[in-house]
Amino acid sequence: MRARRHLVLFLRAPRLGRVKSRLAAGIGALAALRFHRQTSERLLRVVTRDRRWRVHIALTPDRDAVRGSPWRLALSRFGQGAGDLGQRMERAVRRLPPGPVVIIGSDIPALAPAHVEAAFAALGAHHAVFGPAADGGYWLVGFRRRPRLPRPLFPRVRWSSPEALADTLAGLPRDMRVAFLETLEDVDDAASYRRWREALNRRRRASDAPGGAA
Repeated sequence: MRARRHLVLFLRAPRLGRVKSRLAAGIGALAALRFHRQTSERLLRVVTRDRRWRVHIALTPDRDAVRGSPWRLALSRFGQGAGDLGQRMERAVRRLPPGPVVIIGSDIPALAPAHVEAAFAALGAHHAVFGPAADGGYWLVGFRRRPRLPRPLFPRVRWSSPEALADTLAGLPRDMRVAFLETLEDVDDAASYRRWREALNRRRRASDAPGGAA
C-alpha cells in the first residue's frame, strides 16, 4: 500500500485575547481575532478540497481538540500537547501513519495548494523541506520520515526570532538533504498586517477596474 501524504495544520482555537498576541499588540485583540478567523477559514477551504494529501488539524488548547473542531469540519484532529513549538511539531510529525508530513500555519495569506504540492514533491528527493519566511522563520516545514528521523528534530531553536530557520538547520544532521521553497511573509505584527491589507486592496482595485479579473 502506498504511504499517504499528511498535511498538518497547526491552528489555535479562535478565542478573543488568545490568538496572535504580537499582532494584537499592534492592531487590537478583536482585529487580530478577525484576521485569525479569516485566514484559518480560507486556508481550510483551500487545502481540504485537494485530494493529493490527507489533512490533519493539530489544535491548541488541547481541550478544543477533544470538544470538536471550531470550524465544523470532519477532519482528523489532535491536540498539540505541551512544550515549545518545536516539541509540539515533533510530536505531530512522529504520531502520524507512514508517509511524508508537511506542517503549515494559518498566518500566511499567500499560501496556495501549489506550495503544498511543491513541498511534497521536494520530499521525493530530500529528507526535509522548508518554506522560509521573510522575518527569518519559516512558514512550512516537512519531513520525508525515512529511513528515520533524528532526535530531537528542533534542538535549541530561538522561536519567534530572526534566527529560527538558521537554528533549525544547524540542529539537523549534516547528511540530511534539505530543500527550500520560495520566501513568503507571515503576518505576525502590525507592519506585516498593513502590508497584507495594502496588497489585498490593490488586488481588489485591479479586479474592479475595467478589464480586470472577473
